Amino acid sequence: MKVCLSSFKVFWQRHKIKFSTSLIALLFWLFCLPNQLFLEPTSTVVTSSDNILIGARIAEDGQWRFPQMDSVPKRFKQSILLFEDEYFYKHPGFNPISIFNAIKHNLTQNTRRGGSTITQQVIRLSRKNKKRTYLEKFIEICMATRLEFRYSKDEILRLHASHTPYGGNVVGLETAAWRYFGVPAHELSWGQSATLAVLPNAPSLIFPGRNEEGLLKKRNRLLKKLWDKNQIDQTTYELAIAEPLPKKPLPLPNIAPHLTERIKKEHPGERIRTSVDRFLQQQANRIAQRHFNRLKSNEIHNLAILVLDVKTREVLSYVGNSPSGKQHGNYVDIITRNRSTGSTLKPFLFASLLHEGQLLPNTLVTDIPTVINGYNPKNFNKKHAGAVPASRALSRSLNVPAVRLLRSYGLQKFYNKLHKMNLNSLSKPVDYYGLSLILGGAESSLWDVTKTYASAASTVNHFVKNSSTYRTYEFAEPSYLANAKIDFGESQFETSILNAGAIYHTLNAMKEVNRPEGDENWEFFDSSKQIAWKTGTSFGFKDAWAVGVTPDYAIGVWAGNADGEGRPGLTGITAAAPILFDVLDALPKSDWFPEPYDDLVELETCADSGHRASIFCREIKKELQPINGTKSSPCPYHHQVFLDVTETYQVNSDCYPLEDMVAKNWFVLPPVMEYYYTSSNPSYKTPPTFLTNCSNLESHLMEFIFPKKNEEILIPKDLGTSSTQVIFKLAHQQSGSEVYWYLDDAYVGMTTSFHELILDVKPDDYQLTAVDGEGNRIQQRVSIRLASKG
Repeated sequence: MKVCLSSFKVFWQRHKIKFSTSLIALLFWLFCLPNQLFLEPTSTVVTSSDNILIGARIAEDGQWRFPQMDSVPKRFKQSILLFEDEYFYKHPGFNPISIFNAIKHNLTQNTRRGGSTITQQVIRLSRKNKKRTYLEKFIEICMATRLEFRYSKDEILRLHASHTPYGGNVVGLETAAWRYFGVPAHELSWGQSATLAVLPNAPSLIFPGRNEEGLLKKRNRLLKKLWDKNQIDQTTYELAIAEPLPKKPLPLPNIAPHLTERIKKEHPGERIRTSVDRFLQQQANRIAQRHFNRLKSNEIHNLAILVLDVKTREVLSYVGNSPSGKQHGNYVDIITRNRSTGSTLKPFLFASLLHEGQLLPNTLVTDIPTVINGYNPKNFNKKHAGAVPASRALSRSLNVPAVRLLRSYGLQKFYNKLHKMNLNSLSKPVDYYGLSLILGGAESSLWDVTKTYASAASTVNHFVKNSSTYRTYEFAEPSYLANAKIDFGESQFETSILNAGAIYHTLNAMKEVNRPEGDENWEFFDSSKQIAWKTGTSFGFKDAWAVGVTPDYAIGVWAGNADGEGRPGLTGITAAAPILFDVLDALPKSDWFPEPYDDLVELETCADSGHRASIFCREIKKELQPINGTKSSPCPYHHQVFLDVTETYQVNSDCYPLEDMVAKNWFVLPPVMEYYYTSSNPSYKTPPTFLTNCSNLESHLMEFIFPKKNEEILIPKDLGTSSTQVIFKLAHQQSGSEVYWYLDDAYVGMTTSFHELILDVKPDDYQLTAVDGEGNRIQQRVSIRLASKG
């Protein structure tokens, strides 16, 4: 043991300098390579679903430097190897023969020749092309051999192709392919590949368009070499040398600029493959351009289009704004901006009422002048129908029925329901919005509204195709990422949001012509493709919406001005709907939604009222209704009336023999509803008047139209008189009836048939009384006040 130690000490004394030097050299070699060779920022690159470039944004250092390539195209690979490093797959990172030949050439010739391998070039690029000295060359060789141990040959080739400069601020093969030839790298021809292989080698030729003769000779020599080495055949060679050289750099594709900007913020410096259908995106761009030209004549300068795949919830097309120019804010991504929702939330209220059984699809809903705590909603055409089927109120976007239905459903409950649908833009307390929530009092983005429509449509699809189940997170966030795995949650048999039957009937109602009353432009939107769609128009004509769904696609359209300026005629039906239908025509045709039989039940409904049938309904229909429709109330409008034998008058036991009475079932609306309903429903018949001396005190034949109960009448100041004229209106079920009017028990006039009375009154509180010829009486307090100057 002592002998061994003594021998080692002698060896160490003799060779410690060599050993230490070798150890230091080994450590230097092991750690000479940084963990990451290239730290320069990269461009944000966006590709379509078929992986073709649709947009890019320059790197932070002002260079067009795409993220590292996944693979090097075969043509370019053969070209660069033959031109730069024919023995690339055989050497350990440096080629001694090439280095010796380069030194010999440089010593004997006036021109300089490099002997660097592709691996050494990668090291030089990573070291920012430091001054070429023998020391630097030695360092490059050390790092190159170390690089060969860390990466495979193909990985090194990818590093070289991704970081080679191609002139100006163009870095990397993929960038150069797009900038100089307008194609992705894997589509480069042999002539184009050879051009890009020789281009970085000659500093004087590094910018296409200059010294073309020299560049052409270099390219053609390489093509000849490829032919001589049997990499290409004669025909390919002849075609390749006939290809023209690139001129000035081409602009990069930019067919989804707002999506590209969004991705730059959310995924800076990354290559993102999106779900965008490139051909659909181009069609949507053309549609946007065409309709921008149409709308700008009315000083409407902005629009946006979003198309989602209903099944996958992926973005198929993303037009964030119109090509209007910076002066009109075309840089603003409207898709993500909150705007007044108009009437776009009405379908979700309709579906919520069906879901809970508070309504059937064709139930008559009230459409009369309405004041609720000072809030006075009005229909688009300022008219009233008295009573209208709920589905028709939805398809024609009637405001008054929507507000009344929201009040009956519950404002807070509906607000909570919207949050369950992931409509997160409703960030303020419910009292902030009030009942105007359903008419555009809230704000949301085209992204959120369209995704909610898509989720509702998907609920029906999934229910039918997956054993009558729902997903816990059906109202999930969409994605613009290709092949995104969106988490829709787990399957379950119940849902707390909207059941399939309710949504299915809502979609059927929306399939009908969707238009404001009195607007005939709907005729232009009759399409052979079925779609459930809804328009919306915000107060002041600032926002126009059109949103529609098929079983496969959800389309959202917004039109208006980014700065919020309203324009006359800026409505959903005129500004946004034509865009929606043009986009629909660009999409493949879809079948209609499958009927969710397991969530429907056959019910007997009243043909006149749409309610669940009562024993007094005259005509009964059997229909498949949402399953909770069994909870809905029976028809309140059909009553049994008793007539005399001639069926001319109503009678009762006080004035007519029981055995002579004729019982009839009669459809009778309350007086105010009837007042407006008869004008658009000439077939409606009021019950006959009562026979003389017959009592009808239990009948509610009259109702005040104006003023409504608890409504305060405001009259202007400074009219120069101590009193002003006020109109009083009343509805009476019996045509030809006479009504006598009283203010504070003072008789003020009589009306016949058409019951409107104009009176000169002073500001004060009054008791308004109306008495008909049969002695029926109604009363209510009336408050008349002077309006304040402010």
